[in-house]
Amino acid sequence: MSFATPLFLWYFMPAVLVAVLITPRGWRNGVVALASLLFYLSAAGATTLLLLACIVANYLVGLRLEPDGPGADQRVRRRLLIGIIGFDLAMLVVWKYAGFATQQLANLAAVFGGDFPVTHLALPIGISFYTFHHISYVVDIYRGERPALRNPVSFVTYIAMFPQLVAGPIVRFREISDQLHQERTHRLDDIAAGFPRFALGLCKKVIIADSLAPMVDACFATPSNQMTFGIAWLGAVGYTLQLYFDFSGYSDMAIGLGRMLGFRLPENFARPYSSVTVTEFWRRWHMSLSRWFRDYVYIPLGGNRRGVGRTYRNLSIVFVLTGFWHGANWTFLVWGVYHGALLVIERGFGWDRTPTSLAGRIARRVLTLLLVVFGWVFFKAPDMGQALSMLGHMLLPDFGGLTDAVDTALTNQRLVILLLCALVVFLPTQPVTGPFLESARGVPAATLRVAVMTVGLVYAAILIASGTFSPFLYYQF
Repeated sequence: MSFATPLFLWYFMPAVLVAVLITPRGWRNGVVALASLLFYLSAAGATTLLLLACIVANYLVGLRLEPDGPGADQRVRRRLLIGIIGFDLAMLVVWKYAGFATQQLANLAAVFGGDFPVTHLALPIGISFYTFHHISYVVDIYRGERPALRNPVSFVTYIAMFPQLVAGPIVRFREISDQLHQERTHRLDDIAAGFPRFALGLCKKVIIADSLAPMVDACFATPSNQMTFGIAWLGAVGYTLQLYFDFSGYSDMAIGLGRMLGFRLPENFARPYSSVTVTEFWRRWHMSLSRWFRDYVYIPLGGNRRGVGRTYRNLSIVFVLTGFWHGANWTFLVWGVYHGALLVIERGFGWDRTPTSLAGRIARRVLTLLLVVFGWVFFKAPDMGQALSMLGHMLLPDFGGLTDAVDTALTNQRLVILLLCALVVFLPTQPVTGPFLESARGVPAATLRVAVMTVGLVYAAILIASGTFSPFLYYQF
């Protein structure tokens, strides 16, 4: 079940909100937990059992990880922590990467005239996200930063909360543990604040991202022998905007839904295409993922505290993992290595600092955007051959036009949407639209809220009712 479907918008979401409002306070986490499991079951089917198995294992182990718990023993706690993290990662590796790994072995065996069976497993939706939530939970307890949840319903609420279960934001346990108490109040003010944020995300997804999708897909589906300079750039720029509006739209919807349920979920985007450096871009793009890798990988490896060489090594490790976390494909690994290399270069030459002159800031902002656009080609392309073909044509201008398929997909409406949403790259870094819409006061904020919840929401609802829909891009991760 997707947020941008009639079933969710007109039945599931209203039913859950009404249930949360009318039930006693002590039952509200239970309502959210049950609704979340039903939400996941509707899309994941039998793989819901994998989620439940991980929930049970992490809940039971978490009870024994507290440093000041009864009979706490440091060696036992450490072994339990290593064991449960190994279990979580094993589930992720088997279900997400077994097919990729066996395919590589099959390719290698074919070189020597042999054969190797390829594993085909259905990827459980959201497994990358709920794996990271489980690891955050057990590590925060082990470090003594938060106590374990005794109430299993509260634990299920944290792990399976439907606004963020499938595609984030990645909520570290320390960020939400205090909100999981059963005495949490729920007010109509939360719905009034959260609904405009949800509506903004819906508009981003349905009106902009879904409109650009056919054009982008047509460009990336163009065979190498028909690829041109214009098609390559149209596809790369189109995907740069589609991915941003799709994923930031999902995050706005998740944060808005969380607020309507009485939770404050962390921000995930802060105008990333306004960044002056690639380092700044990663402070603004998928911020919850960056914070997770910082807290649970980069800092434990030593961060930047053990010399320049170790710092570069740690950055490289983080971005190799970031790339593979997104998907089992060489293109994702190359994308991660590419961004890791850019960060190392910026840090090594001191280019991670914002230039003081206006001309310098403009030049660096343009350069950063171009580097990000090039990187998204690896992220979108189905294989390395297609990615390199597109990049080659982007770097070598020619006089070729558009193929019939791309020309058909590039309607006047989509061209207008592409040009209008491209204006996002010219916006200043502040204010960020989502938080501004949710909590700002004054005439500009009120006007924006009215526009989103009338014109934008009505148009998005018409598109949804007409069947214009494509899955969120991050559902595949």
